Amino acid sequence: MSLFLPFAVVAGIAVLGCIALVLIYNSLVVKRNNVDNAFACIDAQLKKRYDLIPNLVETVKNYMKHEASTLKDIAEMRSRAISGNLNQSERAELDKRLGSAIGGIMVSVENYPDLKASDNFQQLQRTLNETEEQLSAARRAFNAAVTDYNNAIQIFPYSIIAGIGGFTAKTLFEASGEERSNPNVGQLFKS
Repeated sequence: MSLFLPFAVVAGIAVLGCIALVLIYNSLVVKRNNVDNAFACIDAQLKKRYDLIPNLVETVKNYMKHEASTLKDIAEMRSRAISGNLNQSERAELDKRLGSAIGGIMVSVENYPDLKASDNFQQLQRTLNETEEQLSAARRAFNAAVTDYNNAIQIFPYSIIAGIGGFTAKTLFEASGEERSNPNVGQLFKS
């Protein structure tokens, strides 16, 4: 009986340790899956935006003859984006460039009163604005999931399990230098 008690204590500690390891590992898997899911939500919003691009190009190309190269660039970026051959960082970079190009077109519209007054363009602009807001929300959710995941893999004892399990830090979705700069709002009010 005297041998049974120490053995039972050691076995109990080992079982509790194994349970703790499994719980930690499973929580890291859940957090990693949350990051993947949040990125998939960004992808869904990007797809929605990509689907709007042909309509945008068609609507504005008759009015904006001298913007043809920008419209062509937007169409090419869309084609590259929907090809599915991009990794996460390439897709994020392309998304930034595409957003900037679309923003440039929207600013250029100010020079075309007939286009700006078009019901079709106004509806398209509203839909594009809604999509951009949803995309922004998806990016915030992604960054929150990444921060939660990165925090989890860096704190003890999770960091030990993360190292053994191959959990690596994820990159936040960040604004480009151009997006961080102060916009020239005076340009928006020129007629």
